[in-house]
Amino acid sequence: MIHVPAELARSQAKYNGEAGRAFVAGLPARAEEFLGRWGLRVTGPSLYGVASLVLPVERVADGTRAALKMQILDDETEGEPVGLRVWDGAGSVRLLDHDAGTGTMLLEWLDAARPLSSVAETSGTREALRIVAALLARLVAVPAPAGLRTLGDIAAGMLADVPEAAARLGAEDAAVLRDCAAAVRDVAGEPGDRLLHWDLHLDNVLAAEREPWLAIDPKPLAGDPGFDLLPALMDRFDPDPDETLWRFDLLAEVVGDRRRAVAWTLGRVLQNGLWDIEDGEPGLDEEQVALARILLARRV
Repeated sequence: MIHVPAELARSQAKYNGEAGRAFVAGLPARAEEFLGRWGLRVTGPSLYGVASLVLPVERVADGTRAALKMQILDDETEGEPVGLRVWDGAGSVRLLDHDAGTGTMLLEWLDAARPLSSVAETSGTREALRIVAALLARLVAVPAPAGLRTLGDIAAGMLADVPEAAARLGAEDAAVLRDCAAAVRDVAGEPGDRLLHWDLHLDNVLAAEREPWLAIDPKPLAGDPGFDLLPALMDRFDPDPDETLWRFDLLAEVVGDRRRAVAWTLGRVLQNGLWDIEDGEPGLDEEQVALARILLARRV
C-alpha cells in the first residue's frame, strides 16, 4: 500500500486543479506498475515535495538502492530526464531509468536527510554557497540539447507582460519591476545556450555516496548561466549589501560575465514578480526587491 501524503494532495489540487487531483488519485496504481516493471521493492516511507512523490526503493535482483520519482508531466517536469541524461551524473543525481509517457523516473539514491542547507546551519551559508558555486560551474558548462524550453522565449513573454503587471502594483514595486525589465531587455538578444538547472538552491542539493554533493530536481532550459543564480542567492537571505554582493560575486564568477549575470538575475526577480502578480499577490517579494535594489545600485 503506497501512502500519498495529504500535503501533496493539497498542493496538487491548489496548483494543478483537476489534473492534480487525478495525478494524486492515480499514484498508488502508478507506483505498483513501476515497482513491478523495474523490479523494485519499497524500503521506507514516502518522501514528497510540492510536485512529486518519491519512494525509497531497492532493486530486487541486486539490492541497489534508488529512488522512484513520480510527478505530474508538464512544461517544467518534462525536461528533467533530458537534462539528467545530458549531465549523466556530473554534478547531478544520475538517471537510472525513465518512462516518457508518465515522466516517472528511477534515480540514483541520495540522502534526503542531508540537504546542503544542513551545511549552512552548521558551517555557515558562505560555505554552503561555495559548494553550490562548484556544482553550478559543472552544470552550466554543458550546452543544452535541442528541444528544451529557451530563455529567449521566456524573456520575450515576460517583457510582453510587464506593462499590465506594473499597472497592478504600487509605485515603488512598479518601478522595480520596470527596472528589472529594462535590464532584461538589454541582454534579451543573446539569451544563451547552456543547460540550466533553474532551481539550484540549498535544499535541492543532497549528500551522496558517489560524490559529496549532487543536485536534484532540475527544471532544465537553454539559456544564459546568469539566470541560474537567484535561488541560491535567496537562501537564508541577508539584506546587508556587502554580504549580498559577496554571494553574488562568488556565483557570478562561475558564469563569467558579471554584467550579464546582474541582468539575468534581475530577470529572475522579474519572473517571480510576474508570477506573484498573476497569483493575486498585492506586491513583490520584499527580499527579492531588496536584492534587486542592491544589484541595480552597483551593477558594474
